[in-house]
Amino acid sequence: MKRTNNNIYKSSRLYRLLFMTGVILTGASACTKNFERYNTDNTGVNTNLTSLMTHEQMAVINFSGGGDPNSYQLQQNLNADCFSGYMMSANAFGGNTNLNYFMMTSWNGEPFKVVYLDVLSYVSKLQGMGVDKDYPAVFAVAQIVKIMAMGRATDIYGPLPYSQAGTAKSGVAYDSQQAIYNSFFTELDAATAALRSWISSGQKLPFEFAPMDLVYNGDFNRWLQFANSLRLRLAMHIVKIDPTTARAQAEKALNPAEGGVITDNDGIMKVKVSGAGFSNPLVFIAMNWTDINIGASIQSYMSGYNDPRIGRYMDKSTDASFPVQYKGIRIGSTVNKPAYQTYSTLNFKDGSSPSFTLTTPVQLMTAAEVYFLRAEAALRGWSNTAGSAQSLYEQGINTSLAQWGVTDAAYINNNTAKPAGYTDPKNAANNAAAPSDITIQWSEAATNEQKLERIMTQKWIAMFPEGQEAWTEFRRTGYPKLFTVVNNNSGGTIDTDIQVRRLPYPQNEYNTNRTELNKGIQLLGGLDNGGTRLWWDVNKGNF
Repeated sequence: MKRTNNNIYKSSRLYRLLFMTGVILTGASACTKNFERYNTDNTGVNTNLTSLMTHEQMAVINFSGGGDPNSYQLQQNLNADCFSGYMMSANAFGGNTNLNYFMMTSWNGEPFKVVYLDVLSYVSKLQGMGVDKDYPAVFAVAQIVKIMAMGRATDIYGPLPYSQAGTAKSGVAYDSQQAIYNSFFTELDAATAALRSWISSGQKLPFEFAPMDLVYNGDFNRWLQFANSLRLRLAMHIVKIDPTTARAQAEKALNPAEGGVITDNDGIMKVKVSGAGFSNPLVFIAMNWTDINIGASIQSYMSGYNDPRIGRYMDKSTDASFPVQYKGIRIGSTVNKPAYQTYSTLNFKDGSSPSFTLTTPVQLMTAAEVYFLRAEAALRGWSNTAGSAQSLYEQGINTSLAQWGVTDAAYINNNTAKPAGYTDPKNAANNAAAPSDITIQWSEAATNEQKLERIMTQKWIAMFPEGQEAWTEFRRTGYPKLFTVVNNNSGGTIDTDIQVRRLPYPQNEYNTNRTELNKGIQLLGGLDNGGTRLWWDVNKGNF
């Protein structure tokens, strides 16, 4: 990890890529946290949409010599990527960190800072230029991506400033997470309606849009499918707390009249990073800093299943003290970098065609994920799924295999392979029995809970390496069953078995917005620590 003082106001690689190019700039009002930056008059720099897009495109290309992996590391990599079971660091970072549930104040504010300073501020610029009126399809895309980013933020913290964002320089009120989600669905209504209207009209934009679209190359049909897929994802998040709204929104997302959802790997939501001066931040951290390794949970599941994707996801260990093998690190282990950096990493060095390079796009939603969402909807008896739970589950697996360029016709019919236990060759204190005995093959005779575990386990494998959504879905369902933290240094605020549920609010909010923050904590319904559940994170059975 390398951090400099000026990095505090730089965006992460992930959000910078999403929001600092013309098509991916977000739309809505901007919250005025660190308000001076938001209220600067930019008319001398960006006088129209084209110049703004060009300016921001160049900012991406020249940004930070590589897209600020510093911010991404704190924003997601040392939090959700590890809490989800995907990763763990060989770097102890001084001892007590989020990785053993100490919950570092200096780390926990990064997602909050990014979403307000970089995401919503560019929304304000677009809306101030009248893009919502002059180019409604472009603004619709901006809205969709803003909802995605803000959804990630509220799923990290809980209540946040949203409806009143941008109305004042201080004292900005918090909204409940329920209110925020309801706003998402309303905003998606407007955005998808604008896209459908634009597509059906056959109109053309008066400027070249495709070169500025780092995701879908200017294809509004693809953006519409992503928007519907995002609605489906958000709907499923709230199924345990508000099943009526969840079902209505999911069935709307899946209604063919709405424009369809992602169904093929060409529709994967991933952000291109090819170009001078920036790179994939996760790969940068793994390759250049050797600060992240594979987590024990994902390695143990894939090893136990003999999953054909394992060699595409991760490299084998390089440690001379034990046989070459796929070997992750269990979260919360006592580590030191020289000893543990030789454990499995992302596949950026194995063979002649590694899966991950510095120019690998940043993946945020796969086609396989959408199939698994549909499988769960079918399991719940909802309409418009266009398939049974079994058929959609199997399509999800096969779509993921195709995405990673592997084939295994027998994989979906394997009814004996189970997740493996974990053995740490260097410290037996980190060993653990297999977290689950769930097999791969679908069984109609299984209970709904067992069927859900199958869906969620394969969905989790297919979403790799996008840890933010994987962590959310683990919290929502309890699946897949993950290894618990070895050392829990939370002082009793986080239950070892329940695992971490959220990040505490940043210290800057206590310093600058304490009154409204305290009201937000009341909306949260618990203490501001890592053990308090979010609104949708209900402790009850899934069926």
